[in-house]
Amino acid sequence: MKLAIGNDHTGVAMKNEIMAWLKEKGIEVVNVGTDSTERFDYAVSGYRIARLVADGEVDGGIAICGTGIGISLAANKVRGIRACVCSEPYSARLSKMHNNSNIIAFGARVVGVEMAKMIVEEWLSASFEGGRHARRVAQIMEIEETQHLKAAEQE
Repeated sequence: MKLAIGNDHTGVAMKNEIMAWLKEKGIEVVNVGTDSTERFDYAVSGYRIARLVADGEVDGGIAICGTGIGISLAANKVRGIRACVCSEPYSARLSKMHNNSNIIAFGARVVGVEMAKMIVEEWLSASFEGGRHARRVAQIMEIEETQHLKAAEQE
């Protein structure tokens, strides 16, 4: 497995710990974030992670900023990306099982490193269930592609 990881200036320490932990687990990690605590725009890292995921160069991504929100918003602007912000493991698991998320995001100012590891662990161990969820993910992708949703417009 190969993951992209990126961050802004608030997430440097957390990213480094998560990267070391993933490498211990035998997971290849591509660092596209900053290694400096000098101000750095989260949108840059969010875009870089998303581009690697969307282009199929990595199997998924981990995005870290102060809250996880800004970096995930930036990542979600790239076609094919479903980045979910999670502050606990249960939502991380369901984001993969039900929404087929391909990037997990969290905030370095919101969760501690051990919680971040639990979030990543649950996300990595989950699989997309398909079934009724496939239709819903397809609807999300329809909105992304066309800026419309036929089912909503028919009501």
